[in-house]
Amino acid sequence: MTDWTTAHLPDLAGRTIIVTGASSGIGLETARAFAAHGAHVVLAVRDEAKGCVAAAMIGGDTEVRRLDLADLASVRQFAADWSGKIHVLVNNAGVMVPPLGRTSDGFELQFGTNHLGHFALTNLLLPHIDGRVVTVASTAHRSGRIDFDDLNFDARPYRSGSAGYAQSKLANLLFTLELQRRLEGSGGAVIATAAHPGMAATNLNSSSSSALLKVVGAVAVRLFAQSAAAGAGPTLFAATAEIPGGSYAGPSRRRGMAGPPTLVGRSAAARDVGDAARLWTVSEDLTGIRYPLPSAAAQLEAGPLETAPLQTAPLETAQGGK
Repeated sequence: MTDWTTAHLPDLAGRTIIVTGASSGIGLETARAFAAHGAHVVLAVRDEAKGCVAAAMIGGDTEVRRLDLADLASVRQFAADWSGKIHVLVNNAGVMVPPLGRTSDGFELQFGTNHLGHFALTNLLLPHIDGRVVTVASTAHRSGRIDFDDLNFDARPYRSGSAGYAQSKLANLLFTLELQRRLEGSGGAVIATAAHPGMAATNLNSSSSSALLKVVGAVAVRLFAQSAAAGAGPTLFAATAEIPGGSYAGPSRRRGMAGPPTLVGRSAAARDVGDAARLWTVSEDLTGIRYPLPSAAAQLEAGPLETAPLQTAPLETAQGGK
């Protein structure tokens, strides 16, 4: 079986792809690969100046738009300013184990940014999307638990923030699970997938409040991590390969930490359809943003949504993994 590489990416000319958090790390490399294959890539970033520097590095057909996922007003504005089709939305941006903080709307920073911000963005943009929604998760989801009684760490101890990060990454996968269920019910061609980069050399851990975690993380990255470009592989795979909706992609080697992308497994908690549905309802209540597409039954009267599948180059995919 041939390993998947960026050479398998199809010609993306005429396609519009949004990548959140595209000014550095995995997001930057994801945007770079898409642009190199002809896509019009929108770098959705909090810091427009950094985004412009990144766009200049990438070259190709790019634009920069401001988006602060920790501020629902910014998310709403980004969506309100959008017109035209979106072929792929990549929910990539995130924060990892920062000191306890709150978003502009009062949510714990990691849950609010990594999950609720992308939840809101996806639902607001969904009427424009005719290809895929790809959400970047993490193997940290395996230690995650959705505490529906205290999602925002109002009562439970926050400590290093690792529990908050794991909760947000589990939420990413439950979001993908429920989004795919709803998309199938809506009867369109859009699918939801997820990916994780394994261990990649990025600056994501720089926000940690723990000096020990920073040191351990730096040593681990130096000894074991693959490049950010390699870490972008699973996202690119999840965005373009011929895989089913709901698929989860990750590295195929070093126990899921590095190597070419493939389809991988997830924890039992990440497959819990009851928790996925409950989290969706809670997220709608917290953000005030609801799933915008009609059900398949309603479409029989209103007519089908105008959707078109992303055209991809055929390749074999491998099941299994972590």
